[in-house]
Amino acid sequence: MKHFRRCVRSFLLLLLCVSVLIPIIFVTIKLKHLSPIGQKEFVEDLSAIKYRTDAALRHNAIKQEAREDLKGPKQVIYEDRVVNYSANEDSETEESENDGDITDLLERNETNHEREEAQQFHQREISSMAGEKGQSHQTTVERDHNAHSQYRRMIDKKIKEVKDGHSNQTRVWPDHSLRSQSYKVTDVNIAKMKDLMIRAKVYLNFAPPDSKSRLVKDLKQRIREVGRALSQATKDSRLSESSVQKLEKMEATLSKASLVYPDCSAMVSKLRAMTQNTEELVRAQKNQATYLVRLAGRTTPKGLHCLSMQLTAEYFALQPEERQLPNQQKLQDAELYHYAVFSDNVLACAVVVNSTISAAMESEKIVFHVVADSLNFPAISMWFLLNPPGKATIQIQSIDDFEWLSTKYNITLKKQSSSDPRYGSELNHLRFYLPDVFPALDKIVLLDHDVVVQGDLTELWSVNMKGKVNGAVETCNESEALLRRMDMLINFSDPLVSKSFNVNACTWAFGMNLFDLQEWRRKNLNSVYHKYLQLGNERSLWQAGSLPLGWITFYNQTMALDRRWHVLGLGYDSAVRRADIEQAAVIHYDGVTKPWLDIAIRRYKGYWTKYVKYDHPYLQQCNIQE
Repeated sequence: MKHFRRCVRSFLLLLLCVSVLIPIIFVTIKLKHLSPIGQKEFVEDLSAIKYRTDAALRHNAIKQEAREDLKGPKQVIYEDRVVNYSANEDSETEESENDGDITDLLERNETNHEREEAQQFHQREISSMAGEKGQSHQTTVERDHNAHSQYRRMIDKKIKEVKDGHSNQTRVWPDHSLRSQSYKVTDVNIAKMKDLMIRAKVYLNFAPPDSKSRLVKDLKQRIREVGRALSQATKDSRLSESSVQKLEKMEATLSKASLVYPDCSAMVSKLRAMTQNTEELVRAQKNQATYLVRLAGRTTPKGLHCLSMQLTAEYFALQPEERQLPNQQKLQDAELYHYAVFSDNVLACAVVVNSTISAAMESEKIVFHVVADSLNFPAISMWFLLNPPGKATIQIQSIDDFEWLSTKYNITLKKQSSSDPRYGSELNHLRFYLPDVFPALDKIVLLDHDVVVQGDLTELWSVNMKGKVNGAVETCNESEALLRRMDMLINFSDPLVSKSFNVNACTWAFGMNLFDLQEWRRKNLNSVYHKYLQLGNERSLWQAGSLPLGWITFYNQTMALDRRWHVLGLGYDSAVRRADIEQAAVIHYDGVTKPWLDIAIRRYKGYWTKYVKYDHPYLQQCNIQE
């Protein structure tokens, strides 16, 4: 009996030890797997463990953050990255093109690895935060705060490792979704403020003009506050805390106004009327801006006018024998490379000559024939007397020297009616009389004075013209912004035009053209030009300008040149690719925004200004700066 009791007592003691030791062992094992953050926040009631997903956890934390006006590190890091990337985006684009593919591959590998580690990390966090029913909202926010901080430190460490192994100038993002999201939400508050301003003004218009109610005063005050906030910040990242509070106050005031003015139809009508008025105002502003840009394109800058006057005065101070340019015996040599430029702009003409000679391999074989109007002939002559074009030869002529032009063709030219005097200018139409201007030459390249030559044009002279008269770059490619059709400038509703020309014929551009003067004379294209010029005075056949007349005169007489010879659009199209510009032999600032004007497109102006001698005394006296 005693032995039986002893056995029972031993068994009970064993059960007691097991019941005490097993929970201790279980708790010890759990504590080993907890992170330092989880150990501090481990709860006592293990029977109440409830698991929550990572998404739900972050969602609750964000709600608490918005409600309690807390500033977590996520927002600070997020804003800094958006600002830094935006500030350096332009400079980093070109520098990271070569190693972009390698960076993208590394970025994808690192991102996948980071996601796996992040998932494991958050699983441990979920386990450690089990059973926290009854904890305060502040504890939840602090937990997510610390978890996110550790996650961001892990991501930043990975980014640093990738950047240290590659170019320091290449930015690597931890996740493409974060990068795309940053642009979607950057200016949400700014856009919201603008919308609320419009609503507030509509509600204000509903009130009587002399109303002094509390609501009217609040609306006016909120409009002033939000307007001041918008004037101080253009991005959400630059909004202050007070600006966000003003936004909330505006929303509260508009909620009150919606109760006072609940008629939705009145609101819709008022907004529609405001939209129509705004659209009319925008159209009027666009028309005015277009007119002013065109007006600016036709004017001469003050500095350029000063330069022309200075050079003209110096020219007439010279003796007749001092006005002679050197190497004039080469002007009739058909074996040399002859270029023609018709210009009334000293600086533009100088850039064409300087850029052509700088790019030429054999500048001693180049002959320039510059024709100017009588007003600018002295200034252009004096410029090249002071700045001779190196080994090249240059001739300056006045249009008044061509007596045959003034007596035979001037009457027809003066009948050209256009608001832009350039279209009726003799210089503009002189290109159609090249065989008469240069009777001793067989070939010539015509350059507009708003071009820059970047490559050697020697190979242009060996192009097989195949019996054509005009060599030019075509502009009929439908995939490009420079698309031009015959019916854009020519009236195909006229029976004579529709019968003589094909509306689908390929168009081409003036600016850099190779002309076979022998074929021109043989086919007597001057008479074709003169015929349609007279017909155009009798009825409307084309828009003003020399380009449609060129399409008609050289119809079926144009040889297409490689597109790399001539790139257009730098005077009106801000989307010309940099690669196309760099590869082009000639770039053309066709359009209104010429490079010597203040309205020039800034990204293209550097190609022109590098051929201007800004340190020249005359340019400095006239305050002509880059």
